Amino acid sequence: MSITTELILARHGQAHCNVAGVVGGPKTCTGLTELGVLQIKALAERLREEHAQRAVTAVYAGPRQRLRESGRIIADVLRLPLAIETGLDGPRHGAADGRPWHEVKTAFRGAPDSSPGRRWAYGSETWNTYLERATAFLTTLIGRHHGDRIVLAAHGETIIAAHMLLLSLPTGQCGGFVTDHAGLTRWQRNRNRFGDERWLLATHNDTAHLDGIAG
Repeated sequence: MSITTELILARHGQAHCNVAGVVGGPKTCTGLTELGVLQIKALAERLREEHAQRAVTAVYAGPRQRLRESGRIIADVLRLPLAIETGLDGPRHGAADGRPWHEVKTAFRGAPDSSPGRRWAYGSETWNTYLERATAFLTTLIGRHHGDRIVLAAHGETIIAAHMLLLSLPTGQCGGFVTDHAGLTRWQRNRNRFGDERWLLATHNDTAHLDGIAG
């Protein structure tokens, strides 16, 4: 089989909101910690080595600061422009933005995906609504880049959405896909000798490039 298209999902590095344990929505995300910057630089160097063998054609990031900073580091190392896409934004948290996650989860009796049809805070969307929005955008983006190799600086939730989409899992089913900061996930569209194509999950949450980085 030959690879025709590759979707590389790079989770952002450690962010200040992660360390503080608060919901890092658009109002309160303050970007990467020093460790988070080191994590993404290591990830970007790994992609640079691969880039020399099979070129990355585009780098995208969502609008929140931790994603923009992660995407900028990757794009600069690969010497590519960075495209900011609102479609790669994470879940809309409403009144939970900036609140401690343990308070939000206690009030909701679990994480947002534990009751996917309910809003986890006033003004938030439901987990199902987020998945529908995220998978619709990913479908459009993948269609735009048939035959390309693209990198997305992404939220962990975006990686879950990609798995739900490419595994054809029904909305409402809990994702259950854990990712680490600066972990790499790769989906590859393969073509067999008959000309048929299908998506294969090549790696999930690969963190080999983080060996030796404290944290």
